[in-house]
Amino acid sequence: MKHTDTGTADTMKKEYDFTGVQGVRGKYCKAYRKGHTVTVHNSDGTATVQYFTQEDGAVMLEPDVRKYFPTPEAVNKALRMLISVLPEKNRKLGTAHR
Repeated sequence: MKHTDTGTADTMKKEYDFTGVQGVRGKYCKAYRKGHTVTVHNSDGTATVQYFTQEDGAVMLEPDVRKYFPTPEAVNKALRMLISVLPEKNRKLGTAHR
């Protein structure tokens, strides 16, 4: 299937017209936190299945926190600053639970 983008709104098929439709923020958030499976169907007929959980690195921020830390870089910078002020004893505990 060939995809061409001319940049004009009238090239969208009528079945993809979402005028007047409003999305729901966080609709699948609870399900995502529980984990999800991704199946990749290979060209040789086999399938590769991977299961992802929030433990794989995804962190969900609450809206009030997200205002202050809108990017992964901002979150990591703030947490590294917090880690740097922790007593050495507590820093070692953080890696022991992994």
